[in-house]
Amino acid sequence: MSTNKKTTKKTDQINEHDLRNAGMPFDLGFINSISINRSAVERRASTIAARRSVKKQHQAAWLLKAITFIDLTTLAGDDTPGKVKRLCQKAKQPVSKDLLEALGVSDLNITTGAICVYHNMINTAVCALKGTNIPVAAVSTGFPAGQSPLPIKLSEITASVSEGATEIDIVISREKIFTGDWQGIYDEVKAFRTACGDAHIKTILATGELATFTNVAKASWVCMMAGADFIKTSTGKEPVNATLPVSLVMVRAIREFYQQTGVKVGYKPAGGIQKAKQAIDFMILMKEELGNEWLDPHLFRFGASSLLGDIERQLEHHVTGCYSASHRHAIS
Repeated sequence: MSTNKKTTKKTDQINEHDLRNAGMPFDLGFINSISINRSAVERRASTIAARRSVKKQHQAAWLLKAITFIDLTTLAGDDTPGKVKRLCQKAKQPVSKDLLEALGVSDLNITTGAICVYHNMINTAVCALKGTNIPVAAVSTGFPAGQSPLPIKLSEITASVSEGATEIDIVISREKIFTGDWQGIYDEVKAFRTACGDAHIKTILATGELATFTNVAKASWVCMMAGADFIKTSTGKEPVNATLPVSLVMVRAIREFYQQTGVKVGYKPAGGIQKAKQAIDFMILMKEELGNEWLDPHLFRFGASSLLGDIERQLEHHVTGCYSASHRHAIS
């Protein structure tokens, strides 16, 4: 009998990752009732890095785990197929074999969480990652500004999915927030969710442009109501990107959404996360606010391009006691 219970539990855990956020009816009254105390958020966020100290082998373990959360990203005007192919090789082998052997983890088959590219590079990434389980994510809907007509945004999503992207990072129309058109954002994200089909949708709020934490919380809720699989801080192109206070607001919205619906929505801080210490701080936030269940690539990602290099340097320091030059850990 006990064996059957364990089997059932394991099956539930596996299937849980396949569950999608179907969304819920839009509730303007609830959205209007949301109000966030900035000083309380900033006070709580300031304690996150100070309350826990992760050292030595524990730090190495956390950093190896952090690698599995990285959406290794290149979103530049000079992207080429060769650059994307090299990035994909890095995703498949993010840490040198010698270093993994020295750490005693060469059997873990560590990879990054995904590769994130523009639409034109999807096919290149899909081909380079063939035979792996590493997803290809594509930015869409007029990224980064989102200033395109809705039909064009929907066609971008459809085209990216048909090319092989299994995750779509969309941007919301920020002007609708400043005009109070929350219903418009809901309808737009719901249309994006439908266009994504089986591909998971990550909604980018561009929090650095939303002015208030209350707007961040409201936008988080509207996107989740509309069926977002992930909510994401930034495009990486704003002056201010992922921060711990903004993240605290967003993950608490995720927690409350889960408490009300039983649906787990993922979280992706993106932009400005360049150091291994920052990655650990965000992981601590997830552990304390949402629990160990969210420390999984199905529910947590970093949007980053240079973070992996610093993690490698920290792991090498753990093994050798010396810091290597950054150029020894090139991303692509």
